[in-house]
Amino acid sequence: MKIKYDLQVKPRLFFIIPTLMGGGAERVLISLANHFNKLNFQSIIVSLNQDVPAYAIDKDVKVVQILSRRRHSLVYRLYYFLKTFYVLIKLLRAEKPVCAISFITSANIWAGITCYFTNTPYIVSERTSPNRSVNQFGYLHKKLAALIYLKSASVVVSAKGVGDCLLKITAFKHLDNINRIMNAVTTFDRVTTGKVHVRKFILGVGRLAFVKGFDMLIAAFGLANLDDTDLLIIGEGEERSNLLCQIHRLGLQEKVLLPGSKTNLQDYYSQAEMFVLPSRNEGYPNALVEAMSLGCPCIAVNCDFGPVEIIRDGDNGILVAKESIVELADAIVCLHNDNGLRERIGGAARNICESNSAQKILGEWAGLINKHARYTPNVP
Repeated sequence: MKIKYDLQVKPRLFFIIPTLMGGGAERVLISLANHFNKLNFQSIIVSLNQDVPAYAIDKDVKVVQILSRRRHSLVYRLYYFLKTFYVLIKLLRAEKPVCAISFITSANIWAGITCYFTNTPYIVSERTSPNRSVNQFGYLHKKLAALIYLKSASVVVSAKGVGDCLLKITAFKHLDNINRIMNAVTTFDRVTTGKVHVRKFILGVGRLAFVKGFDMLIAAFGLANLDDTDLLIIGEGEERSNLLCQIHRLGLQEKVLLPGSKTNLQDYYSQAEMFVLPSRNEGYPNALVEAMSLGCPCIAVNCDFGPVEIIRDGDNGILVAKESIVELADAIVCLHNDNGLRERIGGAARNICESNSAQKILGEWAGLINKHARYTPNVP
């Protein structure tokens, strides 16, 4: 869907996020900025922190990175606060975007405050379980966030469960502007035929963080005791050393590998025996959608939120109970031993290419932005 404005200068859209480092929210936001920049907009990505972007940003998309946070004393935290406020206000006043779209709670709050002072329409997007974000705030901080969300043009959630969870929080119970827009299927480069691993393998993909549950996947894989199959976990993060210690403690160093981040994920998804999502919390797991789109049989822990809205248990994937390492191990063994089951659920999983097509999802974003963007003609 194209959005057209009769302007000599393209109307500007701001995309505000805490960081451009690897993650599902970062990938979705960058894809949105790239898409709308190809239409009749000038996309401007504003990252609150200075990082190397993990995903390709089109050359015509402007990128502004505000801070390099190197110290954490009270004085420097005050300095960071004031500089972020000053730079955002200055940018909004100079560029005059027709709408600002922010991802992740901290960026949502900054967007709400600065857009209020500059009279800019803004859309916030909650990308993970509110129990891990806004519900962890103190009373005043929570009230501020609720007011910002209520005053936004829309609160976008990728999973219905995220919206339901928000409404259960007392400060947010009056939100009437929640819109669900799922994550689109990632467009990958062509799948290649070169083998990515010498043996059969089970695949995990994501940031190496506690919330992603890879410690549970490693434990379940150890219980499954599969002689002919390895476990590959693709990604980087702060839990790498802890996961390596666990792997050595279980004697799995020859069978569980952490090869880091990869740019050819499509080859791993297409060659894996199965994909496992062991997360403790999610918003709407991109990796699960990616694996299913390439026909990889999937097992997912039924965590908050997203998997139950994506997988129909026994049809296009397998759901297992939260925090149940034994059940996860049993599901891995079951899928490993049943070629027919793998083929059946892998084939059904590919239907996500239609329900989550980029054309459909980007069209929903375009409709939302078109509805709320403020357009003021340039008058000589």
